[in-house]
Amino acid sequence: MEKVRLEIFRMTYSQSQSTAYALILGEVGGNRRLPIIIGGFEAQAIALGLEKIQPPRPLTHDLFRNFALFYGVDLLEVVINKFSEGVFHAILRCEKDGVISEIDARTSDAVALAIRFQCPVYTYEHILEEAGIVMEDENIEAEPQEPTEEEAPFSEYLLSELEEMLQKAIENEEYEKASQLRDEIQRRNNRKNL
Repeated sequence: MEKVRLEIFRMTYSQSQSTAYALILGEVGGNRRLPIIIGGFEAQAIALGLEKIQPPRPLTHDLFRNFALFYGVDLLEVVINKFSEGVFHAILRCEKDGVISEIDARTSDAVALAIRFQCPVYTYEHILEEAGIVMEDENIEAEPQEPTEEEAPFSEYLLSELEEMLQKAIENEEYEKASQLRDEIQRRNNRKNL
């Protein structure tokens, strides 16, 4: 089966489910996108990995990486290998002492680990055909919508205050709050760049 390499295109609040996020993976060099609904904790793990934020103590995905590396296991690639009843499935393709093994994983966990191991993420052509969406013109985007009061509880703070609050939230291991602060900072930075 032909594999297609994916990259993280964006992560947004899910329009269909509250407290969930949509992880959008994009075909490298193409215009097809794979939208995957993930939970808040998984979104936080992915965001912290992407932004290279190191919490004071390792989170689960960091611990898994440290454990694997300690015992000489390397994560070679992640493959989203199945789409069944609206759910994506993934495998971790690992190597130890020249032996390749495959481990079943939730897609959100697999992507969070791929970020930490800096390994590629793939899917198969038939999955992109079945579950992917085609973005005709990436340059034409919908007008950004302001989040509701519930989505942006920190809107009354200055950017410098938000950055201090983010650092304190990470130090205190308040990762849900840190995720919300990060989203507010990103929203403001995006607005500046328009």
